Amino acid sequence: MEYQQSNGVHPAKIRAVDVSAYYGSKKAIDSVTLDIPEKTVTAIIGPSGCGKSTFIRCLNRMHEVIPRAKVTGAILLDGEDILVQDPVQLRRRVGMVFQRANPFPTMTIYDNVAAGLRLNGVRDRNILDQRVLRSLKQAALWDEVKDELNSPGMRLSGGQQQRLCIARALAVEPEVLLMDEPCSALDPIATAKIEDLIYDLKKSYTLVVVTHNMQQAARVAEFTAFMYLGRLVEYDRTQKIFENPAEKLTENYITGRFG
Repeated sequence: MEYQQSNGVHPAKIRAVDVSAYYGSKKAIDSVTLDIPEKTVTAIIGPSGCGKSTFIRCLNRMHEVIPRAKVTGAILLDGEDILVQDPVQLRRRVGMVFQRANPFPTMTIYDNVAAGLRLNGVRDRNILDQRVLRSLKQAALWDEVKDELNSPGMRLSGGQQQRLCIARALAVEPEVLLMDEPCSALDPIATAKIEDLIYDLKKSYTLVVVTHNMQQAARVAEFTAFMYLGRLVEYDRTQKIFENPAEKLTENYITGRFG
């Protein structure tokens, strides 16, 4: 499947086919099938407990780190099933930013960004310097921290810490960036900066953003998926979802009748 965009055709970067996820015997996601187009922003919306976070954790196999958790179906990245790949290698291609900023508490700003590179064996200081600089610029944080790279990352504000975590994810040059409610703990000013950043990053990356904020989904995403009770109810262009949804359940959620 391909998605016609104003700037060209974007093939599916990720294809989820009949994906179900379990916590022990409890099914959290039930037979989800959707395509995520390349170099676009896809938002996942729905009420708490509907499986949004579980779904995106499946996309880089983070779901499997939970005891007794498992995934069935197929998840294809550039046509190759990730469920049979080395998960460490996969997570270099599919990065993740969590709901709450989680900079490494004992590390400097510089070392936080460089951590993934060093874990992957990069030791050349010139390469580290270049990647840290580029990643902080990509995360719209460089101008704010360039004179304090050796200060602890935990000294930054909440919004800056979240952008630091985004820079850390970008440093290893992923192809896909998953964001699990990246603005839920931030004030409106910090949220606006993250949203601007998301808009800029889609030029180079495929982004999947879980959000409770429907206005945010409408602002940043070209495509939106609505999930409810572990099932995918509707998936379409964001404008279509918000202005003319095909499903009554989607309309009820969008208009605030539940959720």
